[in-house]
Amino acid sequence: MSRDVTISLTSIQWQDDEKSETELLTRAKLAHKDGWDIISYEDTSATGFEGSVTTIKINKGKTASIIREGAANSVLCLETGRKHYCQYGTPYGNLQIGVFTHQIKNSIEKDGRVYLKYTLDLNSSYLSDNEIIMTVQNS
Repeated sequence: MSRDVTISLTSIQWQDDEKSETELLTRAKLAHKDGWDIISYEDTSATGFEGSVTTIKINKGKTASIIREGAANSVLCLETGRKHYCQYGTPYGNLQIGVFTHQIKNSIEKDGRVYLKYTLDLNSSYLSDNEIIMTVQNS
């Protein structure tokens, strides 16, 4: 069973010592299933993926996934201390990228927070360091 929530999502990206940050405040659905917290929200033009739905699944802080379906499709698998190769859909085509996860913190049940930190590479060439900071509040 899911419930309506509001999420505040900050995405931080570093490339060549340049930092870019985007913030999103949107309505979402939150569900708890088999030890996973599942947050789904509709993307908008603000995220660059209008027409897609993003689902973030996090277990007790060991693994997570970011799944985008719709106009753009991608699956990022995150597991602390491990690298996974994932499909990443962009408006320009699909890429296979490496995702090395540094940290996953999930305290949704305690204080409504999620923190993800990972590095992306393409063909083993560094792309960016990334952080996602999310706060979940009841609507």
